[in-house]
Formats: sequence, C-alpha cells, structure tokens
Amino acid sequence: MSAEPTGAAIPGPDGKLRCPWGLSTEDYVAYHDTEWGRPVHGDDALFERLCLEAFQSGLSWITILRRRETFRAAFSDFKIADVATFTDTDRTRLLADPGIIRNRAKVDATLANARVLADWSPGDLDKLIWSFAPDAANRPAPRALSDVPAITDESKALSKELKKRGLRFVGPTTAYALMQACGLVNDHLADCTARTKAG
Repeated sequence: MSAEPTGAAIPGPDGKLRCPWGLSTEDYVAYHDTEWGRPVHGDDALFERLCLEAFQSGLSWITILRRRETFRAAFSDFKIADVATFTDTDRTRLLADPGIIRNRAKVDATLANARVLADWSPGDLDKLIWSFAPDAANRPAPRALSDVPAITDESKALSKELKKRGLRFVGPTTAYALMQACGLVNDHLADCTARTKAG
C-alpha cells in the first residue's frame, strides 16, 4: 500500500483514525473500512483474491481495485470450475481485454492455477490457506506502517506449499498480501478504527 513508510494512523474526513493508505484515494476508504483484513472463506473467493494479488505484482493495488469488476466479468467471477475450462480462444480474449491487466504470464498463471485447483476437493484451497494463519496472540498490533512486514515466515511457508502443489505466481510477498487482504493476519494499525472490526 502506498503512503508514508513510517506513517501512523491518521484521521479521515469523519475524524476516525485509519491506516494512512486507506485515505490515500477515495477508492480505498470503503475497501479499507469494510473489506481489507476481514476473514474471507470459500475456494472461489480465495481464488479471486489470489489471482488479483498476482495481477497486482509490480503495480499499485489501486490499479487492480479499480478494475476488479472487469476482472470478474473477464474471468467468470473467478469460479474455479469455469476458469479451468477456458480455451485458447478465451486466452486470446483476455490478452486483448483493456479492462484487465494484459500480462501474458499472469493470465497464463491464472488459467493454469484454475486447472490445478479444479482437481482439488471442495474446501481444500480454503483449508490449506487458512492452515497458515499465525496465532493472533503472538502478533502485536502494528503502530505504524513501518511495523508491517512485506513477508513473514508463514507467507514463505504458504508460498512454498502452493508452489509445491503446482500453483504459479504465488511468491511470499503475494502470499502475505493475500494473508492481509483475507484476514489471516490483522495488519490494520493499532489505532485504526477498522482494526477491531477486522478481527
């Protein structure tokens, strides 16, 4: 997330303290307040977040957030069973779609990952990802953005396990961003109004 690297929580227009990145653009406010850091479950929902975090690699999250609905339309709402059946014609369509990020490696990884996951039993992706959630009692609340890591031992382990099972574009930084977004960890700052709501 982009903001001052050592920034503490700051007040928004409503006077409530928030993580600085959550106030950096209007688009971020609702995402920060109601979604980021809240627990996400379900194979398709987690597949979507995994794909979007991979597409975000090397870009700002706001670029992805502003295109999320077009991503959903392009990838059949990230239903694993549907994306797994995409053909070369679909791939060509995706690479020509200006509403998404037309990165060949990321598109190919999304399609390949769906094919891998389609062979898993229902609930396996959810169970696997959540098995790497650290004990919240052992994680002090970050006071400033400089206290928030980019990777952790858990994200390295999750990345390693996902790769071992055949998934692509799931490095430890992407894995940690997934963990943050899906509520496996609560990286809202200690004084942030969204922290208690996130878990």
